[in-house]
Amino acid sequence: MDLPHDIAGSGPTLILVHGVVHRRQAWNALLDQLTPYRRVVTVDLPGHGESAALEDGPDMMDQLLEELSGFVRSVTPPGERPHVAGNSLGGWLSLALAARGEVASATALSPAGFFVNHADQARTIYTFRALRGLARAMGPNAPKALRYKAVRYPSLAAFFARPSRVPYEDAVVDAHSLTTNALVDKGVTASFDLPPVVDATVPVTVAWGRRDLILPVYQARRVRRFLPQARILVLPGIGHVPMTDDPNLISTILLGGSSATSGDSRN
Repeated sequence: MDLPHDIAGSGPTLILVHGVVHRRQAWNALLDQLTPYRRVVTVDLPGHGESAALEDGPDMMDQLLEELSGFVRSVTPPGERPHVAGNSLGGWLSLALAARGEVASATALSPAGFFVNHADQARTIYTFRALRGLARAMGPNAPKALRYKAVRYPSLAAFFARPSRVPYEDAVVDAHSLTTNALVDKGVTASFDLPPVVDATVPVTVAWGRRDLILPVYQARRVRRFLPQARILVLPGIGHVPMTDDPNLISTILLGGSSATSGDSRN
């Protein structure tokens, strides 16, 4: 599958992977800070943005991971090992690539997959469904309703700690994606098992917003069970989708994570 993507900047390749119901433009707030130092690749995952949906199959996560793995190889210059970073679903995919030894480093922002139990996973999916119900209730009036801050800010609060920083145009597109994305319904039964760690020296950074209402920060305690080399950062005042909450902070984390080389990761 050809995945729509954009490439900007120069330097080591850093591939950025968005979360469920989002798209590659989710990273736009960071590009000015990243592109002077990295060759930044942003991509629409299958079933998101401009990408075609996955065909029905037995394991959604395996399909997504294989599609992303192939994409990473296709956009990486010969002889280079790319860095990868992702948010939410994209964070899990980034960590899975690190576990398979396919990348030079991985940085995950509030990654999916570290649920305490099945009920914890179901709570996240039902949260998405509740938010989708609210978005669908607005129907064709959504673009008009979202012009009002009293509507737009509360509708974004589950995802962003600072909804006022999300452009109106992005809020409209995200609301539409929330109502139509098919992966939300499949998330309850999705398997987030990480592959066996091939090279535990691959540097891994995991940053988690303390104000994350989708994947609560207590899940961060489980990361080192699967990735013992992970460096864990807890970010006060930051939500689930942190790129617009504090672009300078998140850019610094991504640049730091993608500067590490094998053996540099610290607990």
